[in-house]
Amino acid sequence: MSLIDTHCHLNFNQFSKDREAVLDRAAEQGITAIINPGVDLRSSQAAIALAERYEPLYAAVGFHPTSTDGLDKEALRQLRKLAQHPKVVAIGEIGLDYYWPNQPKNKRKHPCASPQTQRAAFRKLLDLAGELSLPVIIHNREADIDVMTGLEDSPGLTGVLHAFSGDMALAEWTVDLGFYVGIAGPVTFDKSQDLKEVARRVDFERLLVETDAPYLTPHPHRGRRNRNEPAYVRFVAQQVAQLRECSLVDVAQQSTKNAHTLFQRLPQR
Repeated sequence: MSLIDTHCHLNFNQFSKDREAVLDRAAEQGITAIINPGVDLRSSQAAIALAERYEPLYAAVGFHPTSTDGLDKEALRQLRKLAQHPKVVAIGEIGLDYYWPNQPKNKRKHPCASPQTQRAAFRKLLDLAGELSLPVIIHNREADIDVMTGLEDSPGLTGVLHAFSGDMALAEWTVDLGFYVGIAGPVTFDKSQDLKEVARRVDFERLLVETDAPYLTPHPHRGRRNRNEPAYVRFVAQQVAQLRECSLVDVAQQSTKNAHTLFQRLPQR
């Protein structure tokens, strides 16, 4: 049995002291591939460097919406160049985030691009993905209509709404556009009833599993001080199996097949 963690940030500092041990634990749980998206130019370069160093790691290159103040013409040129790397499987993570711009500046975790800047960058990054025939990894927080409208205006493009947090109606809209739904740790939370319904009912051929590590740690490891890691994608898959009344092997096989269908630069193992 193999699983693919389709979204993880192993280049972040939370893994700097024990990254190889984290990868060893993932391998023990049958995780055969891990996709590591960038959130700006520097982290995209770091994701590629890790992919070159570790066989199971693959990269995506992009700008997280809150970081899009840094997406100028030169950064876009460098991103296009990075995307030519054979272990880059997608443009991401990109999208829109209307949560952080609405928070008081003293409560923000970091400087945050305005919604207007985000929308302009989103359009450029979608166009880049179309130009390069690469799928996109989409971050969507409190921006459903603008995200989906942007995707509707990008015919022929495909990708995944990662760490999906919407309801069944949004999931159906996502699938109708030819996109995938990324299920992460919150599906194991008692209060995530909308997400549980999505995991139960969404087209099985459009479902992916992920961790978004070091964030969104699933039950039973959930806790403010508990870092998420790729090995925990197994808990996500187990919850999906329970909800769909099928086996863990069924979820592993289907989600792995789906990942290979979407991310065509991932080699078959």
